[in-house]
Parts: sequence; C-alpha cells; structure tokens
Amino acid sequence: MDCQTFLNLPNKADIPAPLSCTTYFISNIVSAAVPLAGVAAIILIIWSGIKFLTSGGDPLKVEGAKKTLTWAVVGLVIVLMAFVIFKIFSLVSGVNCTILGVQC
Repeated sequence: MDCQTFLNLPNKADIPAPLSCTTYFISNIVSAAVPLAGVAAIILIIWSGIKFLTSGGDPLKVEGAKKTLTWAVVGLVIVLMAFVIFKIFSLVSGVNCTILGVQC
C-alpha cells in the first residue's frame, strides 16, 4: 500500500503506516522544527545584544554575551543547513517541501 492510500483510509488506528510514509513523517517534523529553531536563534541573538548593552564593561558579562551570540549564530547556521539538506532530500524523494505554507 502506498502512503496516499494509507492517508485516505477512514480507520488507520489498526494498520501500521507503510514505509513509504516515512518521507511525509520527516517532512512534517522538519516543517515544524525549522521555523521554531529559527525563531529561537533570533531571540537568543537579541538576548545576547541585551547582555552586551547591560554588561557595563564587566569582562565576565561581556564574555557571556559573546558566547551567547556565538552559539545563537551557530544554531542559526545549523537550522539553515537543515533547511538546505531537507530541500535536497525533498528533491531526491519527490516529497513536496512546504514550511509554514511556503513552497521551498
């Protein structure tokens, strides 16, 4: 049974999902995770800016703000790379890539 047939079944509770639904499962996870991780990274970048502004020249606080900024940027790069990898995966597998209603 293909995935589209499985998704159209009225009572799916008793039938395990076929392997062909794996790409749709991964698509749904990435479609939710990429925007959330991107928002989290942007919030952390803003937070590190606030930490810089309120550090008052204290070297320990400045260092903490730098670490926050560094890891926020690293996280944002990882999210962007995940998006690119997912796009490649969707082109190879033929699954439509849609994140927050936007075709990627």
